[in-house]
Amino acid sequence: MRNKNYLMNNIADEIKSKCNIVDVIGRHVTLKKAGVNYKGLCPFHNEKTPSFTVSEEKQRFICFGCGASGDVLSFVQRIQNLSFPEAAEKLAEEYGIEWKSSVFDTEAKRSVYYDINRETATFFYRAFRSKKNPALAYMARRGINDDVLKKFGVGYADGEWDSLRGYLLGKGFEEKLLLELGLVSSSNGKIYDKYRNRVMFPIINARGKIIGFGGRVLDDASPKYLNSSDSRVFKKRDNLYALNVTRQEITKENRVILCEGYMDVISLYRHGVRNVTASLGTALTSEQAAVLKRYTEHVVIAYDSDRAGLAAAERGMDILRDAGCRVKVLRISGAKDPDEYVKAYGKEAFLESVNRAPSLTEYKLAAARERCDISTTEGSLAFLTLAASVLRDLSPVEADVHIRKVADETHVSEGALRREIWGENTVDYRRTAPAPALRTESAAEDSGVSMLERNLLRLMLQSGAYADRIKPYDRVFSSPAAFRIYSAVKAVCDDDGDADMRKLEDVLDRTDMALLSDIRENVRLADKEEEVFAECLVTIRLLSLTGREHEIIRMLTVANDEENKERIETLTRELIDIQREIKEVKGR
Repeated sequence: MRNKNYLMNNIADEIKSKCNIVDVIGRHVTLKKAGVNYKGLCPFHNEKTPSFTVSEEKQRFICFGCGASGDVLSFVQRIQNLSFPEAAEKLAEEYGIEWKSSVFDTEAKRSVYYDINRETATFFYRAFRSKKNPALAYMARRGINDDVLKKFGVGYADGEWDSLRGYLLGKGFEEKLLLELGLVSSSNGKIYDKYRNRVMFPIINARGKIIGFGGRVLDDASPKYLNSSDSRVFKKRDNLYALNVTRQEITKENRVILCEGYMDVISLYRHGVRNVTASLGTALTSEQAAVLKRYTEHVVIAYDSDRAGLAAAERGMDILRDAGCRVKVLRISGAKDPDEYVKAYGKEAFLESVNRAPSLTEYKLAAARERCDISTTEGSLAFLTLAASVLRDLSPVEADVHIRKVADETHVSEGALRREIWGENTVDYRRTAPAPALRTESAAEDSGVSMLERNLLRLMLQSGAYADRIKPYDRVFSSPAAFRIYSAVKAVCDDDGDADMRKLEDVLDRTDMALLSDIRENVRLADKEEEVFAECLVTIRLLSLTGREHEIIRMLTVANDEENKERIETLTRELIDIQREIKEVKGR
């Protein structure tokens, strides 16, 4: 591992020595010379006055507004949502840096597959552009303009059986590699083009590599859509369509509209809705959900309105929720899919529908309601059973909100509904703690919960009086598991004694209860609760001070001595005060 890290660092150093950070950032940010530095609007947060500074001398960037900072590699990582090796590879290729260390051997071996796919995309694109053809006519009928077609690299596979194969063999590629990539097929000893008479959509990953293709039929052949088979460079379950084009808009909007098909994405993009992607015609996978989570936690499912689309949406919504996403489900009316809707009603109407889209729970409850006639006793009971199964999976706070609504709607008591959801031992009490940002699984043995969080939770278990005293500092519960437990404990604590563990079992899952039991058994207070609490407050103060200290140091790193003189003086004074206070706090 040390050798790999050494090689990685060598490559990173070479990249940083050959890449001018001003040139790289200048592709994404309009930079203007400001003294010895360059300034522009920060690409990582919305601002009107430029606070994003790039130092050519120090090869560093920093934003005085949001605190983002780093070198050329970290900029590329952040702006394009790439891992460190992916960002390093991308810059190395752009600047002609040799890429052959053992760390990246696997990627190097894949280069021939990428070359074949690139040549294939070129072949399809030229066929689409060179003369009139059914694919060009089809896209014209769909109202897609030339700029968008170019942006997505749309191509055409002609009706011949051997045109692509002949082209690629003529380029010197081995036939076995074409078979591996699924560009040609074999039957009865004959090898022929897999894609014929189809509109072709290249699938491109975040690094700009063409990894596969999707083809839509132009006649009555089947299947309607034909996708690349899995290969060394393409796994359908790991990839999404068009993220190479739309990922920055997704990050900027902090919301993604997830469609079923290629044409939905292209049509929405054509109409100005650009924070979009599609799941490559397959059922959404946990891997795809994790990819989306890299860009945003807010996902709007916009699948087709037919039975298959609704079923796919229902399968995908729980996968997205389990990945930590906040899910809404667009219910398209007056059209069969997003493509048809945006063409009929326009961008603004589509976005209004997106903004009104119900949350995951609201959608599930509405679907349950539609299956039952709640005007009858029998239908109302059936709806309550379905609603209980939906609400059972929610956090205590979210469940509480919907329980009230369902109880009012069906004219049953909240207590009866809670018993239907959680059983006879359920206690009807109000849960007022804020819901955690993420719904993620946790385990006692691998929870990521700090000792500070453990001590604070143990104090709350010891006495409910600590709940109110800890509340002003609840931001320190940074791990999802700790925040869930904190919210639950605060909700069930009384002012005089321990939290009721039976109540906690009603609202926490097994893994969180295991963690809570571990804290209760192994965090010892030794009748020194006040001393422990005081130490916790000291730790919280130190965390706040050191966080601000590091932030100021980052800002001072690239600040121009002449241009930012007053700002530097202010920051320096604040830094001195903070460092003095840190010493005082540590010396107590």
